[in-house]
Amino acid sequence: MKNTIFTGAGVAIVTPMNADGSVNYDALGDLIEMQIAGSTDAIIICGTTGESSTLSDEEHRECIRYTIEKVNKRVPVIAGTGSNDTAYAVELSKDAEAMGADGLLVVTPYYNKTSQRGLIAHYTAIADAVNIPIILYNVPSRTGVNISIDTYKVLAEHKNIVASKEASGNISAVAKLIAECGNKLDVYSGNDDQIVPIMALGGKGVISVLSNIAPKLTHDITALCLENNCAEAAKLAAENLALANSLFIDVNPIPVKEALNMMGKAAGPCRLPLYEMEDSKKEALAAALREAGLIK
Repeated sequence: MKNTIFTGAGVAIVTPMNADGSVNYDALGDLIEMQIAGSTDAIIICGTTGESSTLSDEEHRECIRYTIEKVNKRVPVIAGTGSNDTAYAVELSKDAEAMGADGLLVVTPYYNKTSQRGLIAHYTAIADAVNIPIILYNVPSRTGVNISIDTYKVLAEHKNIVASKEASGNISAVAKLIAECGNKLDVYSGNDDQIVPIMALGGKGVISVLSNIAPKLTHDITALCLENNCAEAAKLAAENLALANSLFIDVNPIPVKEALNMMGKAAGPCRLPLYEMEDSKKEALAAALREAGLIK
């Protein structure tokens, strides 16, 4: 068995922006403190929800550095260092390790994509370059690439590849992954509406969008699963399904940043091409937040 980076709810934290589009590091610090106070089990910085694709190289590195220093070992910090350029992913991963990251989240190559053989070569190059654990990130709806079970089996043999964030939405594929690689590869749900089924199959937790606005709730759902109380976890998840789903009425992270703004947290705008939601969606989101008691 490899060492598990974290169990429970890790937040895929947003990157707050000022009105002029610059990164708001003070607000990021406030959100980090809110997460830790809310029992979040790990902070994942510069993932999809953190708008990593529109951060400059300097901003990307500074967000990782700032988060590691702000968290100060209170919970694990996992840095998003994936790229469709293997050489850049290697460079960024090495820098994140040098800054003190506890682990890396590495998405499959996007746009140029690759074959399954290419995935093995890509991830092996990154894993060979560092000495900290790596979470693979499988999100074919965004990248156009799906990691096959056979590829997972090969990658799971690498000592530094310890887990996968599964955001394919395919529960059958996740079940097969856990059956084939469960003793060599931890699995985290990449979808908030699939926390309980994936953890019931043996998953270790979630890398969550919902945690941005409801860290204690998300932590509690995973904690119940870890206690083998999936019935209560399912009840809690079902009671809050509308809230979780409201964060996906537009392209992530547009709704979750809007939700944080409605809650009085300075998440700010998204960067183009992500654009402000239309009023009808804002009203639906506000209704879900009111129903959950997060705003008045």
